[in-house]
Amino acid sequence: MDGRLRLMLAAEELFADRGIDAVSLREINAAAGQRNASALQYHFGDREGLLRAVMARHHPSVEAARHTLLDAFEADPPPEPLRPLAGAFVRPLAAHLAEPGGRRYLRLLDQVVRRASPGALRASTQEPTSVNRWRELVGPLLPEIAVTRLHRRFTAIRVTYTELARRAETGEGRDERLFTSHLIDVVASVLATPVSEETAALLVTRPE
Repeated sequence: MDGRLRLMLAAEELFADRGIDAVSLREINAAAGQRNASALQYHFGDREGLLRAVMARHHPSVEAARHTLLDAFEADPPPEPLRPLAGAFVRPLAAHLAEPGGRRYLRLLDQVVRRASPGALRASTQEPTSVNRWRELVGPLLPEIAVTRLHRRFTAIRVTYTELARRAETGEGRDERLFTSHLIDVVASVLATPVSEETAALLVTRPE
C-alpha cells in the first residue's frame, strides 16, 4: 500500500471517529506510519485537500447509482414523485452501510454538511453533480417559498446525512432495508410538508 493511500485511510478513520477539525495533520502522518512530516502536505496540500481526497474514494459509486435512479425517474415520471426522488437521494448512500469503509464515509458526510450553510453547500465545487441534479428535479415540486426561503431541500439532505451517520455508528451486518425505507419516508415527508399559515406570516415579517 502506497503512502498516499495510507494517509487517506488514516485520515478517514481519525476524521470519522474524532471529527474533521479535531485531528492534527501530525497525528494523521503518524497513524499512517509516515516518517516524513511533510508527506501529507506533499500529497494533499492541506486539511481540505486531504478531506476532498478521502471523500472522493467513495463518491463515484454514489454518483453512478444516483444518476441511474434519476435517469429512470425522468424516463418514466411517477404520478407521485416525491417519494421516488427521496429514494433516489437516500438509497445510494444507504448502500454504503454495507460497504468497506462506508460507515466512516457516512459519518464524514454528516460532518461536512453540518460545516456548510445552504448557500455554501450549493455553491461548493465539492458537491456531487447528482445532488445538483436531484435539487433541480425536486425544486419545481415544492412551493417557491420552501425552496428560496426555507431551504427545504437542504433540510432533507441534512436529515439524510444525520440519520445515516447515526446508523453508521451501530454494528455492521444488520438488515438495513427497513431503516432505509423508513428514512425515505421521512425525507419524502420533509419535502412534502406544507408551509403553515404561521410560518408564512413570520416569513413576511422577516427580511430575506
